[in-house]
Amino acid sequence: LVGTVFLCPEVVISAYFSTMKALIDRWNSRKSDSKYLTRLVSSIQKNPPNHELAQVTHDSVFKEMDCLQCANCCKSIPPIVSMRDAKRIAKRLNISKKVFLDTYTLLDEDGDLVINASPCPFLLEDNKCRIYEDRPAACRLYPHSGEELFYKNLSHHKRNARYCPGLLEILKRIAQQH
Repeated sequence: LVGTVFLCPEVVISAYFSTMKALIDRWNSRKSDSKYLTRLVSSIQKNPPNHELAQVTHDSVFKEMDCLQCANCCKSIPPIVSMRDAKRIAKRLNISKKVFLDTYTLLDEDGDLVINASPCPFLLEDNKCRIYEDRPAACRLYPHSGEELFYKNLSHHKRNARYCPGLLEILKRIAQQH
């Protein structure tokens, strides 16, 4: 076929990691710039996106990046744990809910029940989660940037973008489209 390009797996993998590296490098250069994040979130608050744009942007960014290359959320932010989460995780670990709560959780300064350690005690060396199928809802939804979650959590995005290069990229793309 004329004009068809066949890429060997090494080229595809190299391009993938180049894209990942670029996203993480952009994040590293902006993550601590509080004024930049404030301006970015403020511009979005003035002209909020519709839920569909938020979801399309979220999906697009996370097709380009692999969270296992980063795992900053698991290394830095203890997730909120509901009683439903606690019951499910305890069952997975084959321990009682009380043992799970006593061993792995604490009440934070806001009164939320959270995992008691950073990095998360369930984070493995390869950045995979030991309880992935049963992880807390807060982990499942992080960085809370799809559909209606985007606007509901806009006040948290400024803080979370310091940890998540994907969220920073979502904020940048949405701000550019408005």
